[in-house]
Amino acid sequence: MTDSAITADLQAAFDAAIAHSKTLTTRPDNLTLLQLYALYKQGSSGDVSGERPGMTDFVDRAKWDAWAALQGTSRAQAMRDYIDRVHSL
Repeated sequence: MTDSAITADLQAAFDAAIAHSKTLTTRPDNLTLLQLYALYKQGSSGDVSGERPGMTDFVDRAKWDAWAALQGTSRAQAMRDYIDRVHSL
C-alpha cells in the first residue's frame, strides 16, 4: 500500500489517536512507549532518516532503533497499527 492510500478518514483517526494517547490515565511501560513512538514516526514521516545516535545517547538511540525496525512499512499501515495500539491501551 502506498502513501496515496492515506485517506482523510485514516488521517483523522490517526490524529484522534495521537490526541487520545496524550490523555491516557495510566502511563504505558517503556516498551509500549517505544512501539508507539516508532509507529508514530513511521506513520507521520515514513522510513527512518538521519544518523543513528551515539552509544551514550541511550534514549534517542532506542527510539531510532525502534523506528528503524519498521523500515519498509507503509505510512498508512503504520497509522493503522498506531491507532490499534492506542485503542488497546
